[in-house]
Amino acid sequence: MPSLSPVIAEIRLAVRTALADLPEGSTVVVALSGGADSLALAAAAAFEGPKLGVRVRTVTVDHGLQADSDAVAARAASTATALGVEAGIVRVEVGGEGGPEAAARDARYRALKDAATDARAVAVLLGHTLDDQAETVLLGLARGSGAASLQGMAPVREDDDGVRWVRPLLGVRRATTRAFCTASALDFWDDPHNSEERFARVRVRDRVLPVLESELGPGIAEALVRTAEQLREDAEAFDEMIHETIEDIVEHAEAGISVSVAALAANPAALRNRIIRLVVDSEFGVSLTRLQTLEVARLVTDWSGQGPIDLPECSAARQGGRIVFTAR
Repeated sequence: MPSLSPVIAEIRLAVRTALADLPEGSTVVVALSGGADSLALAAAAAFEGPKLGVRVRTVTVDHGLQADSDAVAARAASTATALGVEAGIVRVEVGGEGGPEAAARDARYRALKDAATDARAVAVLLGHTLDDQAETVLLGLARGSGAASLQGMAPVREDDDGVRWVRPLLGVRRATTRAFCTASALDFWDDPHNSEERFARVRVRDRVLPVLESELGPGIAEALVRTAEQLREDAEAFDEMIHETIEDIVEHAEAGISVSVAALAANPAALRNRIIRLVVDSEFGVSLTRLQTLEVARLVTDWSGQGPIDLPECSAARQGGRIVFTAR
Protein backbone atom coordinates (compact mmCIF):
# COMPACT_ATOMS: atom_id res chain seq x y z
CA MET A 1 0.00 0.00 0.00
CA PRO A 2 1.48 3.41 -0.95
CA SER A 3 2.33 5.72 1.94
CA LEU A 4 0.00 8.58 2.71
CA SER A 5 1.15 11.99 1.49
CA PRO A 6 2.35 14.13 4.45
CA VAL A 7 0.17 17.06 3.35
CA ILE A 8 -2.93 14.85 3.27
CA ALA A 9 -2.04 13.41 6.67
CA GLU A 10 -1.53 16.89 8.15
CA ILE A 11 -4.89 18.24 7.04
CA ARG A 12 -6.82 15.10 7.91
CA LEU A 13 -5.34 15.21 11.40
CA ALA A 14 -6.33 18.87 11.82
CA VAL A 15 -9.90 18.10 10.76
CA ARG A 16 -10.11 14.92 12.83
CA THR A 17 -9.01 16.89 15.90
CA ALA A 18 -11.63 19.57 15.25
CA LEU A 19 -14.43 17.01 14.87
CA ALA A 20 -13.38 14.73 17.73
CA ASP A 21 -15.54 16.30 20.46
CA LEU A 22 -18.74 16.52 18.41
CA PRO A 23 -21.56 14.15 19.39
CA GLU A 24 -21.94 11.06 17.24
CA GLY A 25 -24.78 11.52 14.78
CA SER A 26 -24.33 15.28 14.54
CA THR A 27 -24.11 17.25 11.29
CA VAL A 28 -21.52 19.82 10.23
CA VAL A 29 -21.62 22.27 7.34
CA VAL A 30 -18.41 22.97 5.42
CA ALA A 31 -18.24 26.40 3.76
CA LEU A 32 -16.99 25.47 0.29
CA SER A 33 -15.94 28.18 -2.16
CA GLY A 34 -14.10 25.80 -4.47
CA GLY A 35 -10.72 27.31 -3.59
CA ALA A 36 -7.85 25.15 -2.39
CA ASP A 37 -8.36 25.89 1.31
CA SER A 38 -12.05 25.06 1.49
CA LEU A 39 -11.73 22.15 -0.93
CA ALA A 40 -8.99 20.54 1.16
CA LEU A 41 -11.15 21.09 4.25
CA ALA A 42 -14.19 19.52 2.58
CA ALA A 43 -12.23 16.52 1.32
CA ALA A 44 -10.66 15.87 4.73
CA ALA A 45 -14.04 16.27 6.45
CA ALA A 46 -15.64 13.88 3.96
CA PHE A 47 -12.96 11.32 4.87
CA GLU A 48 -12.86 11.82 8.64
CA GLY A 49 -16.52 12.61 9.38
CA PRO A 50 -18.02 9.17 8.70
CA LYS A 51 -15.37 7.49 10.86
CA LEU A 52 -16.49 9.66 13.78
CA GLY A 53 -20.20 9.29 13.09
CA VAL A 54 -20.46 12.90 11.91
CA ARG A 55 -22.52 13.75 8.85
CA VAL A 56 -20.85 16.25 6.52
CA ARG A 57 -22.49 18.50 3.99
CA THR A 58 -21.14 21.47 2.07
CA VAL A 59 -22.67 24.83 1.28
CA THR A 60 -21.31 27.01 -1.51
CA VAL A 61 -22.35 30.65 -1.34
CA ASP A 62 -22.69 32.30 -4.75
CA HIS A 63 -22.20 36.02 -4.21
CA GLY A 64 -23.00 36.84 -7.84
CA LEU A 65 -20.08 39.27 -7.99
CA GLN A 66 -18.37 37.67 -11.00
CA ALA A 67 -19.74 36.75 -14.39
CA ASP A 68 -19.12 33.02 -14.00
CA SER A 69 -19.97 32.76 -10.28
CA ASP A 70 -22.81 30.31 -10.92
CA ALA A 71 -20.50 27.97 -12.86
CA VAL A 72 -17.85 28.17 -10.12
CA ALA A 73 -20.46 27.33 -7.48
CA ALA A 74 -21.82 24.44 -9.53
CA ARG A 75 -18.33 23.00 -10.02
CA ALA A 76 -17.60 23.22 -6.27
CA ALA A 77 -20.86 21.47 -5.44
CA SER A 78 -20.17 18.79 -8.06
CA THR A 79 -16.74 18.14 -6.53
CA ALA A 80 -18.29 17.81 -3.08
CA THR A 81 -20.83 15.32 -4.41
CA ALA A 82 -18.00 13.30 -5.92
CA LEU A 83 -16.39 13.26 -2.47
CA GLY A 84 -19.52 11.56 -1.17
CA VAL A 85 -21.16 14.42 0.74
CA GLU A 86 -24.40 16.30 0.26
CA ALA A 87 -23.80 19.65 -1.42
CA GLY A 88 -25.89 22.80 -1.55
CA ILE A 89 -25.62 26.18 -3.29
CA VAL A 90 -27.05 29.41 -1.90
CA ARG A 91 -27.26 32.59 -3.99
CA VAL A 92 -27.06 35.83 -2.01
CA GLU A 93 -27.46 39.52 -2.72
CA VAL A 94 -24.45 41.55 -1.60
CA GLY A 95 -25.13 45.09 -0.42
CA GLY A 96 -22.66 47.95 -0.28
CA GLU A 97 -22.54 48.80 3.41
CA GLY A 98 -19.02 48.72 4.83
CA GLY A 99 -17.35 48.13 1.47
CA PRO A 100 -17.46 45.14 -0.89
CA GLU A 101 -15.34 42.80 1.24
CA ALA A 102 -17.34 43.38 4.41
CA ALA A 103 -20.69 43.26 2.61
CA ALA A 104 -19.81 39.96 0.90
CA ARG A 105 -18.57 38.50 4.20
CA ASP A 106 -21.76 39.52 6.03
CA ALA A 107 -23.97 38.02 3.31
CA ARG A 108 -21.91 34.82 3.30
CA TYR A 109 -22.07 34.33 7.05
CA ARG A 110 -25.82 34.92 7.12
CA ALA A 111 -26.29 32.31 4.39
CA LEU A 112 -24.06 29.81 6.18
CA LYS A 113 -25.86 30.30 9.45
CA ASP A 114 -29.24 29.83 7.79
CA ALA A 115 -27.95 26.67 6.09
CA ALA A 116 -26.63 25.34 9.40
CA THR A 117 -29.97 26.04 11.06
CA ASP A 118 -31.90 24.31 8.27
CA ALA A 119 -29.60 21.26 8.47
CA ARG A 120 -29.68 21.28 12.29
CA ALA A 121 -25.90 21.36 12.12
CA VAL A 122 -23.90 21.77 15.32
CA ALA A 123 -20.98 23.45 13.58
CA VAL A 124 -19.88 25.33 10.49
CA LEU A 125 -16.35 24.56 9.32
CA LEU A 126 -14.39 27.43 7.74
CA GLY A 127 -11.23 27.02 5.69
CA HIS A 128 -9.10 29.86 7.06
CA THR A 129 -5.41 28.98 7.22
CA LEU A 130 -2.38 30.12 9.18
CA ASP A 131 -1.63 32.61 6.39
CA ASP A 132 -5.14 34.10 6.69
CA GLN A 133 -4.60 34.47 10.43
CA ALA A 134 -1.26 36.24 9.96
CA GLU A 135 -2.84 38.64 7.45
CA THR A 136 -5.70 39.34 9.86
CA VAL A 137 -3.29 40.18 12.67
CA LEU A 138 -1.29 42.54 10.46
CA LEU A 139 -4.44 44.30 9.28
CA GLY A 140 -5.56 44.69 12.90
CA LEU A 141 -2.18 46.14 13.79
CA ALA A 142 -2.45 48.65 10.93
CA ARG A 143 -5.90 49.75 12.09
CA GLY A 144 -4.64 50.34 15.63
CA SER A 145 -7.83 48.83 17.02
CA GLY A 146 -6.29 47.17 20.04
CA ALA A 147 -5.76 43.70 21.40
CA ALA A 148 -9.20 42.45 20.37
CA SER A 149 -8.27 42.93 16.73
CA LEU A 150 -4.78 41.48 17.16
CA GLN A 151 -6.26 38.24 18.51
CA GLY A 152 -7.19 37.37 14.94
CA MET A 153 -9.79 34.70 14.24
CA ALA A 154 -10.85 32.31 16.99
CA PRO A 155 -10.31 28.60 16.26
CA VAL A 156 -13.74 27.93 17.75
CA ARG A 157 -16.52 30.40 18.45
CA GLU A 158 -20.08 29.67 19.56
CA ASP A 159 -22.74 32.20 18.62
CA ASP A 160 -25.86 33.14 20.56
CA ASP A 161 -27.88 30.39 18.82
CA GLY A 162 -25.44 27.67 19.83
CA VAL A 163 -23.88 27.21 16.38
CA ARG A 164 -20.13 26.61 16.56
CA TRP A 165 -17.90 28.27 13.97
CA VAL A 166 -14.79 26.12 13.68
CA ARG A 167 -11.56 26.80 11.80
CA PRO A 168 -9.64 23.51 11.74
CA LEU A 169 -6.87 24.77 9.43
CA LEU A 170 -5.60 27.77 11.39
CA GLY A 171 -2.35 25.90 12.02
CA VAL A 172 -1.93 24.89 8.36
CA ARG A 173 -0.09 26.90 5.71
CA ARG A 174 -1.87 27.88 2.51
CA ALA A 175 0.76 26.08 0.47
CA THR A 176 -0.20 22.87 2.25
CA THR A 177 -3.85 23.09 1.20
CA ARG A 178 -2.80 23.56 -2.42
CA ALA A 179 -0.43 20.60 -2.16
CA PHE A 180 -3.25 18.56 -0.59
CA CYS A 181 -5.50 19.25 -3.58
CA THR A 182 -2.73 18.36 -6.02
CA ALA A 183 -1.95 15.13 -4.18
CA SER A 184 -5.68 14.27 -4.10
CA ALA A 185 -6.24 15.12 -7.79
CA LEU A 186 -8.73 17.83 -6.83
CA ASP A 187 -9.10 20.71 -9.27
CA PHE A 188 -9.42 23.90 -7.23
CA TRP A 189 -10.52 27.40 -8.21
CA ASP A 190 -8.35 30.49 -7.87
CA ASP A 191 -10.57 33.46 -7.03
CA PRO A 192 -9.51 36.43 -9.23
CA HIS A 193 -10.35 38.75 -6.33
CA ASN A 194 -7.38 37.24 -4.48
CA SER A 195 -5.06 39.03 -6.92
CA GLU A 196 -6.79 42.41 -6.97
CA GLU A 197 -4.57 44.84 -5.11
CA ARG A 198 -7.42 47.25 -4.43
CA PHE A 199 -8.14 44.97 -1.47
CA ALA A 200 -5.98 45.61 1.60
CA ARG A 201 -5.75 41.90 2.42
CA VAL A 202 -4.31 41.15 -1.02
CA ARG A 203 -1.68 43.87 -0.59
CA VAL A 204 -0.73 42.41 2.80
CA ARG A 205 -0.48 38.94 1.26
CA ASP A 206 1.44 39.88 -1.88
CA ARG A 207 3.57 42.81 -0.69
CA VAL A 208 3.79 43.26 3.06
CA LEU A 209 4.36 39.71 4.31
CA PRO A 210 6.97 38.89 1.63
CA VAL A 211 8.90 42.05 2.53
CA LEU A 212 8.80 41.17 6.23
CA GLU A 213 10.00 37.65 5.47
CA SER A 214 12.78 39.03 3.30
CA GLU A 215 13.96 41.72 5.72
CA LEU A 216 13.39 40.01 9.08
CA GLY A 217 13.82 36.38 8.17
CA PRO A 218 11.45 33.43 7.74
CA GLY A 219 8.77 32.52 10.24
CA ILE A 220 6.98 35.89 10.37
CA ALA A 221 3.56 34.39 9.68
CA GLU A 222 4.00 31.80 12.41
CA ALA A 223 5.20 34.49 14.84
CA LEU A 224 2.13 36.63 14.15
CA VAL A 225 -0.13 33.65 14.79
CA ARG A 226 1.66 32.88 18.08
CA THR A 227 1.12 36.51 19.10
CA ALA A 228 -2.60 36.20 18.33
CA GLU A 229 -2.83 33.04 20.45
CA GLN A 230 -1.13 34.69 23.41
CA LEU A 231 -3.35 37.77 23.18
CA ARG A 232 -6.43 35.56 23.02
CA GLU A 233 -5.35 33.81 26.22
CA ASP A 234 -4.86 37.19 27.90
CA ALA A 235 -8.24 38.41 26.66
CA GLU A 236 -10.00 35.32 27.99
CA ALA A 237 -8.44 35.91 31.41
CA PHE A 238 -9.48 39.58 31.28
CA ASP A 239 -13.02 38.67 30.26
CA GLU A 240 -13.33 36.30 33.20
CA MET A 241 -12.16 39.04 35.56
CA ILE A 242 -14.56 41.53 34.01
CA HIS A 243 -17.61 39.29 34.33
CA GLU A 244 -16.77 38.61 37.97
CA THR A 245 -16.39 42.34 38.62
CA ILE A 246 -19.26 43.68 36.57
CA GLU A 247 -22.03 42.00 38.54
CA ASP A 248 -21.12 44.05 41.61
CA ILE A 249 -20.67 47.47 40.00
CA VAL A 250 -23.39 47.70 37.32
CA GLU A 251 -27.01 48.67 37.92
CA HIS A 252 -29.88 49.19 35.54
CA ALA A 253 -30.94 52.82 35.20
CA GLU A 254 -33.87 54.52 33.52
CA ALA A 255 -33.43 54.00 29.75
CA GLY A 256 -29.97 52.62 30.25
CA ILE A 257 -27.37 51.30 32.65
CA SER A 258 -24.96 52.75 35.22
CA VAL A 259 -21.55 51.85 36.60
CA SER A 260 -19.97 52.76 39.94
CA VAL A 261 -17.34 55.49 39.64
CA ALA A 262 -15.46 54.26 42.72
CA ALA A 263 -15.27 50.72 41.37
CA LEU A 264 -14.04 51.88 37.96
CA ALA A 265 -11.44 54.11 39.60
CA ALA A 266 -10.18 51.22 41.73
CA ASN A 267 -9.39 49.09 38.67
CA PRO A 268 -6.31 49.36 36.45
CA ALA A 269 -6.82 51.31 33.24
CA ALA A 270 -6.84 48.19 31.04
CA LEU A 271 -9.61 46.58 33.08
CA ARG A 272 -11.54 49.85 33.47
CA ASN A 273 -11.56 50.46 29.72
CA ARG A 274 -12.66 46.89 29.01
CA ILE A 275 -15.54 47.25 31.47
CA ILE A 276 -16.69 50.44 29.75
CA ARG A 277 -16.58 48.83 26.33
CA LEU A 278 -18.36 45.69 27.51
CA VAL A 279 -21.14 47.63 29.24
CA VAL A 280 -21.87 49.70 26.15
CA ASP A 281 -21.64 46.74 23.80
CA SER A 282 -23.90 44.48 25.88
CA GLU A 283 -26.50 47.17 26.57
CA PHE A 284 -26.60 49.06 23.27
CA GLY A 285 -24.95 46.70 20.79
CA VAL A 286 -22.20 49.08 19.68
CA SER A 287 -18.41 48.94 19.87
CA LEU A 288 -16.62 52.01 21.18
CA THR A 289 -13.39 53.22 19.62
CA ARG A 290 -10.39 53.71 21.87
CA LEU A 291 -10.86 57.50 21.78
CA GLN A 292 -14.51 57.18 22.83
CA THR A 293 -13.57 54.75 25.60
CA LEU A 294 -10.91 57.10 26.96
CA GLU A 295 -13.36 60.02 26.92
CA VAL A 296 -15.76 58.01 29.08
CA ALA A 297 -12.91 56.96 31.36
CA ARG A 298 -12.08 60.66 31.91
CA LEU A 299 -15.46 60.98 33.63
CA VAL A 300 -13.89 58.73 36.26
CA THR A 301 -10.24 59.73 36.34
CA ASP A 302 -10.30 63.40 35.30
CA TRP A 303 -13.67 64.70 36.42
CA SER A 304 -14.01 68.49 36.19
CA GLY A 305 -17.75 68.90 35.72
CA GLN A 306 -17.85 68.10 32.00
CA GLY A 307 -21.24 67.36 30.47
CA PRO A 308 -22.57 64.24 28.78
CA ILE A 309 -20.50 62.53 26.09
CA ASP A 310 -22.29 61.55 22.89
CA LEU A 311 -21.59 57.95 21.87
CA PRO A 312 -23.10 55.68 19.20
CA GLU A 313 -26.69 54.85 20.27
CA CYS A 314 -26.19 56.33 23.75
CA SER A 315 -24.67 59.05 25.89
CA ALA A 316 -22.52 58.83 29.02
CA ALA A 317 -22.73 61.25 31.94
CA ARG A 318 -21.46 61.37 35.49
CA GLN A 319 -24.30 61.56 37.99
CA GLY A 320 -23.11 61.57 41.57
CA GLY A 321 -21.08 58.45 42.16
CA ARG A 322 -22.07 56.69 38.94
CA ILE A 323 -21.46 56.84 35.20
CA VAL A 324 -24.86 56.58 33.56
CA PHE A 325 -25.25 55.36 29.98
CA THR A 326 -28.58 56.40 28.48
CA ALA A 327 -30.11 55.44 25.13
CA ARG A 328 -30.40 58.27 22.64
